[in-house]
Amino acid sequence: MAARTLPPFRADHVGSLLRPQKLLDARARHRAGELDADGLREIEDDAILDAVALQRDAGLRTATDGEFRRTSWHMDFIYQLEGVDPTDQKLAVHFRNKSGDLDFEAAALSVHGRIGLGETIFGDAFEFLRGVTGADQVPKLTIPSPNMVHYRGGRAAIDETVYPALEPFWADLTAAYAEQVRRVAELGCTYLQLDDTSLAYLNDPEQRALVASQGGEPDHLHEQYVANVNAAIAGRPDFLRVTTHMCRGNFRSSWAAEGGYDFVAEVLFSELDVDGFFLEYDDERSGSFEPLRFVPRGKQVVLGLVTTKTGQLESKDDLKRRIDEAARYVPLEQLCLSTQCGFSSTVEGNELTVEQERAKLRLVVETAEEVWG
Repeated sequence: MAARTLPPFRADHVGSLLRPQKLLDARARHRAGELDADGLREIEDDAILDAVALQRDAGLRTATDGEFRRTSWHMDFIYQLEGVDPTDQKLAVHFRNKSGDLDFEAAALSVHGRIGLGETIFGDAFEFLRGVTGADQVPKLTIPSPNMVHYRGGRAAIDETVYPALEPFWADLTAAYAEQVRRVAELGCTYLQLDDTSLAYLNDPEQRALVASQGGEPDHLHEQYVANVNAAIAGRPDFLRVTTHMCRGNFRSSWAAEGGYDFVAEVLFSELDVDGFFLEYDDERSGSFEPLRFVPRGKQVVLGLVTTKTGQLESKDDLKRRIDEAARYVPLEQLCLSTQCGFSSTVEGNELTVEQERAKLRLVVETAEEVWG
């Protein structure tokens, strides 16, 4: 079977990579006032050059900057939208892992003004990445989906004097995203990924109960969220490939939600107008492949079978068996293989080494070559 010439590729990965210690040290010095912004950027640049080389050496056809200029996969973007700021309040997020529980506090957000787009967010970061990738690599930009501006705080985070009703909020939010998409395409971006936890979280009954407690409509929120993404990417040029990654939480090898894709599957797969779906399928908490029966022709499903939660390396035979299982519901030519999530959605990173990270990326590439050619 022929290799794919457009992203997502047969062997792909979500985006974030483990931060090298030198970069972590530089960030600490910058916070302490011991390193200026130019000095930090120089160290970031060097680390990204190494990250691009790591991805090339693994055999990947795409390259990200590892999200090395960010503290968090989503908030660094969201706080740059006009009308959105952090607050003194904290959001408590309860994570779980195989060893027990882990609680994490993040700054909440406040929508205190009309949402808009000022400077192109991550524009400089993408231009640098594009400048250091060779002809054998497609630079991929990852940004949070528009839904992440709403899901964390719900209606309570949106000033009712600014948005008495939610319809104008959705309109401004998706218009700002549409402008962001237009601008990054002008910068030469041909591969954009919208990272989204909300559409995966809503499969979890506990998360739907949380939405209800905030005054939301958990039975229909995924329909609004799919419409938001569609509005944000509706005007994209033909050369811009857009995927989405649906995550159940990723912090220090822990997760926040569980459950298969069943609850959102029909609307998600049949109506979301993306070119590919990066789906977590690394263990039993992801459910079965049966919801993939709703995926239409022309859409790629990137199976996240290689976990980033641990350093233990999967076997190729097990990966091939699971690909065969998924192919009962989606034709093999519509399938790809990737890691289940990023390796470092926040600066803390997951509990594995860079060498284990490298081995997992190489495993994805080798397995894909044996399955698809």
